[in-house]
Amino acid sequence: MAKTTRSLPQSLRHYLVNPLALGYLGIVLGVCLWVAADALFASSSGDASFAGVWAVLATAPTSLLLPFEGPVALIAIPIGAIVQAFALGAVYRYVTERRAHGTANGASSA
Repeated sequence: MAKTTRSLPQSLRHYLVNPLALGYLGIVLGVCLWVAADALFASSSGDASFAGVWAVLATAPTSLLLPFEGPVALIAIPIGAIVQAFALGAVYRYVTERRAHGTANGASSA
């Protein structure tokens, strides 16, 4: 069976548009919205909050590979989320395509 080559946008769409990757990105978005709301409301009380750590932990270990200094550190969260979602999407596609290919040939998946 010949492999077809995909362009970068096609590959990104192929691996990012599936339930596992989109679910992960939804969780990361929810965590980031919660962190933003906490930062907004905690700033008026003058109390320090460690809520921002949750956004980094939700995208770890990829976000931990990027520098943590200054405003450049904020780019680590979306980069980490996209890399992790891509990896989850690749695993999801591998498992579902393998299962579909195995049952098409009459082989059991057990």
